[in-house]
Amino acid sequence: MRMRDRFEHVLLNPSWEQIVERDPLIAFSHYLCGRVHLLLAVADEIVENLDAGFSGESIDGGHVERAESLMWLWTLGAYEVVRTMCQAKVCFTPRAFDELNQLKKFLAAVRMPAAKMEKPRTSTPVNSNRSPAGWDVARRDLLIGDPESKDVFARTLLAEFDRVFSSIKGNDVVARHEDAYPPEA
Repeated sequence: MRMRDRFEHVLLNPSWEQIVERDPLIAFSHYLCGRVHLLLAVADEIVENLDAGFSGESIDGGHVERAESLMWLWTLGAYEVVRTMCQAKVCFTPRAFDELNQLKKFLAAVRMPAAKMEKPRTSTPVNSNRSPAGWDVARRDLLIGDPESKDVFARTLLAEFDRVFSSIKGNDVVARHEDAYPPEA
């Protein structure tokens, strides 16, 4: 779902319950909720660039390159947001936490080669002569992550992020981010 489609109908002077129903993560953290909105907007821009870059009979390398660059930044941000939420496990229902934890693993497999130039869960380098992302013209998509491992497509990862965050409901957030930390002595 596109970011702009998420908030078509905005209520004037909504109650807290209505705000949380529309945007459940706000009950966890206003700041993190804003970061998720930013990530969803960037995801929209990535998809728009892929669509524009792989349209028609020719490829617009500028659009595909822009999508690849944004995908790198998006991956780093998405991983950090999901990692933060997973560290605050007590703030979510078991179902929501399990979804977030699976997403974190999916993101980690892509983040390590992109951010650290290492194969996931090892200290083995990813070849420096590789392309940051492979272009899959037939799928109008980018292959991301370690080029020597299982294929991960940008559109698939973006869709999974959207699916997981769209599945989080108000009752899945059981505490605020601050509540996940022990009180200072």
